[in-house]
This record gives sequence, structure tokens and C-alpha cells, in this order.
Amino acid sequence: MCLTEPQCGSDLGQVTTNAKPNGDGSYKINGTKIFISCGEHDMTENIVHCVLARLPGAPAGTKGISLFLVPKKQYADGAVGDFNGVTTSRIEDKMGCHGSPTCQIEFEDAQGWLIGTENRGLNHMFTFINTSRVGTAVQGVAAAELAFQNSLWYCKERRSMRALSGAKDPEHVADSIIHHPSVRTMLLFQKAVSEGGRSMVYECAKLVDKMTDCERAGDHKGAKEVDERLAFLTPILKGFLTEAGKEAADLGIQAYGGHGYIKDNKAEQVFRDVRIASLWEGTTQIQALDLLGRKILLQKLKPIGEHCGELRALCMPLLTSGNAGLRGRAWSLFYHTLEWQYLTYRVAFRSTKDKEWISSASVDYLMYSGWVTLAAHWLRMEQAAVHSLAKGGDEEPDFYNAKVQTSAYVFDRLLARTRSHKAGMLADLGSVMACRATSLRHSR
Repeated sequence: MCLTEPQCGSDLGQVTTNAKPNGDGSYKINGTKIFISCGEHDMTENIVHCVLARLPGAPAGTKGISLFLVPKKQYADGAVGDFNGVTTSRIEDKMGCHGSPTCQIEFEDAQGWLIGTENRGLNHMFTFINTSRVGTAVQGVAAAELAFQNSLWYCKERRSMRALSGAKDPEHVADSIIHHPSVRTMLLFQKAVSEGGRSMVYECAKLVDKMTDCERAGDHKGAKEVDERLAFLTPILKGFLTEAGKEAADLGIQAYGGHGYIKDNKAEQVFRDVRIASLWEGTTQIQALDLLGRKILLQKLKPIGEHCGELRALCMPLLTSGNAGLRGRAWSLFYHTLEWQYLTYRVAFRSTKDKEWISSASVDYLMYSGWVTLAAHWLRMEQAAVHSLAKGGDEEPDFYNAKVQTSAYVFDRLLARTRSHKAGMLADLGSVMACRATSLRHSR
């Protein structure tokens, strides 16, 4: 995927790589692309690049971008031939992700072929981009899981002081640090993001399967509805789960204490590797604008109404549950779905007066959306766990009890973060934009 250029990343309307017809159905591609993951390697005989470029006379901006298939080496009748004017001029020295060479690629009279329709390249490329954004959300979940596994082992092994409630390991000189609440909360955060995030990803995977089934059955209306649902959830998953995964990885260093800062223990590598997740495939800020601007406001708030309606349908049978914990958390989620819609209306109304309200509120809005969605998935898991515990039998009670207890942590500690996000998205725009750009200087 060759999109980014030295002068533009998120704003692809500035792309200057050009394509000129050769007269034989192919095109001559010239330009520079940067930040190309695995843009050069020797794992395969040839490499195929999907390149965004402009045709002669194309409209300005994103409406004038086309998509081209450009192989590293030329071919004839399926046989790999000479080099095709595609060279790697630089390999980036990155903070992490050292297993993937990130390349600057020069296209010099490279032969390429048009993919799809002229000037519709960005639309075609989003087929790749939306898939990779969900994949990047998985990266955030994976980082949280790895950080949790490493931290859990260390916190059980490392001993320091006695628990404030009394000795937990009296046969040892000190208790394992897992018995300290300030440490336990870090582990629970990692577990909540890892397992809750995995459930969020599974939901999207299930929707992809459903959309495929609809397409095979010729149900185009059903496929479109599922696709719209995926479009709404994708920026939440990509933006929220990469931010939460990054925090979980940071806590992985914190759980190790000073040893987390030492490279030998590998805790810092998890953080370095996941740090890119909230940057590539669209930064968190871009995901937030996409969610609030394109996926909600441009759709006249329809997606948020449908989503919150589904979450309330989940809550309804649990509002009168005989299980007090389940009942209380169902009421909490029910309230947050109403507040989520209310906040959407508030931001939408303010944006009619000043469009900058959208950008100002967007990241807080995305994170609010993420915490509520995460809580909903934990409520589902808790409901299943309570049901399994009620049945009894030979199944593992510790596994199900941990689900219930982690759900309680999510609703008590993590869903509470929505309060600060609510305050942030409703705060006066002047506190952000009143200070002139020329006044923003470093301290003297």
C-alpha cells in the first residue's frame, strides 16, 4: 500500500506522484512514497505495490487520485524479468517494529496498470485500509495481552512488603506484589482491554462473515446494512483499542518497576512496538474525525441511534435480573447509552454554529464511545459467566468468577473515565482555540 509521500500522510489530496499513459494499456509511474511497511524484502521473488498517483488533467484533491498496480520487477507471461524502475532509497530507523522494514520507495518510469476506475483510487484503496484498520486494532489487543501475560507472571513472582490487610504469604519474607491493590488494578486494566478488546474484534469478524453470506445470497440490501455497521465500528476499534493497548503496554513497564526500563526483560519492547498502532492506518485524531464527522454527523446520527438501541436491547432483560451485580451494571450501561446519544446531539448542535467543535470534541467522543462499547462486551461476558456458574457442574469456576469480577472492575473504574471525556467534549472551544498560534512558544 503506497499512499504516503514526504509532504502528505493523512491529507492524501496533496499526492504528487504521477501516472502517464504508455499507449499500450499500461502507465508510466513517477514519484516518491514513504513509510511503506515491508516495501522491500527477499521473502518473495517479486513485490506488487498498490500506488496512488495522478493522471494528466485529473481534478485537484482526493477526487483526482487513481490506483495503480506496480510490480518491483517486470514480467511476461507470468515469468519474472528485469527491474521495473522501483527502488528503495531509504530504510527508516524506527522506535520499534524492527521486524518490518519501513521503506522510502522511488518510482522512476515504473510500468503500472490501472486498478478500477480513473480518479476513484482512494475509494478503491479503502478496501485495503478498512481491513488494515481492524487489523491494527488487533495489534492493540495483542499488546495488551502480551503485557498482561508478562506482568501477571512478574507480579506473582516479585515480593515486596506486606499487604496492608495482613500477610498473604507468611512463609516468605514479603508478599507477592499482586496482593497490593495499586498493582492489581494495573493487571485488571490489561485483562479488561485484552479480553474485552478481543470480544470487540470478534464482533467485527462476525459481521464480515454475515456480510459475505448476504453477498453470496444476493441480499445486497442486507450486505449494505452490515457494511454500514462495520464502517461505524471500525474507527472505534482502531482508535480506542490502540490507545487502550498502548496504555496497557505502558502499565506492563510500570508493573516491572525499574526492571521494566531494562531491555533484557522485554516489557519496553511491547510498548515500543505498539506505539505505532495509534499512528499508522490513520492516527487516533483521524479516526475520531472519521467517527464523529463522516460516520455519524453526515449520516444524520442514524448509526449512533441504531447502535445504542442494540445496547439497550442487551440491557433490557437484565434490568430486573435476580443477580444484583448484573442488574446494577445493566442499569449503568443503559444510562450511558442514553447519555452517549445526548452528547452526540449536543456536539451536532454546536457544530452547526462552528465546525471546529467537531475536531475539538472528536477524540473525547471516540474514547467515550470506546469505553461504553468495551463495557457492553464485558456485560455480555458477565451474563454468560453468571449463567455458567448457576449451572454448576465440572466447569472451571475460577475462570467464570474472574469474568464477573473483571466486569465489575470495568464498570466501577474504567466506565468512570467517560465523565472526564464528557467534560472534555462539552468544554468551551475557546479554551483550545483562543490562544493564537503565534502566542504558542516554548518557555523562556
